[in-house]
Amino acid sequence: MELDGKTAIVTGAARGLGRACAVAFARAGADLVLLDVCADLPGVPYPLGNPGQLAHTADLCREHGAAVLTRHVDIRDLAALRQAVDEAHDRFGSVDVLLNNAGIAAPSGRATDEITEDEWQLMIDVDLSGAWRAIKAVGAIMTGQRSGSIVNVASTAGLVGYRNFAGYVAAKHGVIGLTKAAALDFAPVKVRVNALCPGSVRDDPAVEGRMLSEIARSLEVPVAEHEEAFVQSQPMNALIEPGDVASAAVWLASDGSRQVTGSVLTVDGGFTAR
Repeated sequence: MELDGKTAIVTGAARGLGRACAVAFARAGADLVLLDVCADLPGVPYPLGNPGQLAHTADLCREHGAAVLTRHVDIRDLAALRQAVDEAHDRFGSVDVLLNNAGIAAPSGRATDEITEDEWQLMIDVDLSGAWRAIKAVGAIMTGQRSGSIVNVASTAGLVGYRNFAGYVAAKHGVIGLTKAAALDFAPVKVRVNALCPGSVRDDPAVEGRMLSEIARSLEVPVAEHEEAFVQSQPMNALIEPGDVASAAVWLASDGSRQVTGSVLTVDGGFTAR
């Protein structure tokens, strides 16, 4: 029960890695505040999480004994984020963990000079500025507590380049830079900030993940063959499972990593070791 007595906020909690991490946090003893936009966004060419999926994540967490608060929040809206954080603090008395998971994989699939300004702005606003807004929303509370763990879900795209994904790569590199700078800012008040960089994560139906298939579509890889195509680039010859990432997130959120801050933890089967 590494997170017993702690309260964790998870953004992008309706499905995918957000759901996997939320359930793992609940299993580790945390109470949960689950945030998701629960609506499609203009410019994102695939469906995002919906209210039913967020409710299902909440139910899965409650099965492990967690108290759960859910809110529909767009991470581009700082006021909404602050309100959700204040509600979390009022209900649970503390905000101990922030998992900055919400993000989009597309619009992508075109060369750098072919990206429109609106597409660039959307990617940066969600994937990078959204993480900063959530940190800003919890900062005063965690500073007052003199404790807290912020885990930013970046990507191997935050460490290396990918052709035709300039916006996503730039945003995720920015998340790692944000992580390191924020870690130094918060170190005097014992608030830790780390980045988690998953590799190619399998679209597990149990968490209703679809990130890998959407990346495949952007690359014009047949969806029926996309897992095999991604496995070929993995040194360990297997895709990352959502639970692998969730286990790493639990450790970064827990006191077991109490001297770890400003770090970048890869869960990529050796992909970035080459």
